[in-house]
Amino acid sequence: MDISARTVFIVGGTSGIGRELARRFAAAGSTVVIGGRDDTALAELAAEGFGTVRVDVTDSTSAAEARDAVLAAHPELDTVVTMSGVMLLEDLRDPAHFSATEVTIDTNLLGTIRIIDAFTPHLIARGGGTIVTVTSGIAYLPFPPMASYAASKAAVHAYSEALRVQLAGNGIDVVELVPPAVATGGQENVNPQAQPLDAFATEVMDLLSLEPTPNQILVQGVQMHRWAEKNGTYDGLVAQRAQMLRK
Repeated sequence: MDISARTVFIVGGTSGIGRELARRFAAAGSTVVIGGRDDTALAELAAEGFGTVRVDVTDSTSAAEARDAVLAAHPELDTVVTMSGVMLLEDLRDPAHFSATEVTIDTNLLGTIRIIDAFTPHLIARGGGTIVTVTSGIAYLPFPPMASYAASKAAVHAYSEALRVQLAGNGIDVVELVPPAVATGGQENVNPQAQPLDAFATEVMDLLSLEPTPNQILVQGVQMHRWAEKNGTYDGLVAQRAQMLRK
């Protein structure tokens, strides 16, 4: 992917990984529009020179309105990145956890699909483009205290695989970004092994720049998650992560 000449809409780019990737695309020369729900963050990003659009991925009408606003300003849009997501702790022994499950699935999985569905007809009509979905190392190596988060990201992975096949004949690339724990959004305070955001973003942009762009963007720090079953380390690593349930 030529990251210097794209027109990119990053949904969920108001903070963390999404915000940093927006800055990296812009620094490389691409035009970037950022979507999200945080009005204060959107105002800050607009002051930096980004295009901004308010969007709630849990609302199909909001997704459609955001699409219309973005395409009215940027009919040349060729890249959509779906970053929106929530990470909620759950105790599956307590049925009250289900409210967290609903929020997680509605945001992480259905929100991703709503954005993809909103923009796919445009990308087909223009003859191609790129959709970047965002999963997690936890999709491949579950973290037991976040069961629905793991399930939602595993589902986005499977959906991305199917989407790639279905859109292949339309010139649309589907790229799955698989982050490990990254030092943002509080991770830097609770997980000393979280990868620094700057280093993570540099690896991601380098991988996105490859020709052809890999189907999966796997930085070094997520390799142990992605290949745990293949490497025979899966059971031990899940058991290690399960220790968090006892704290």
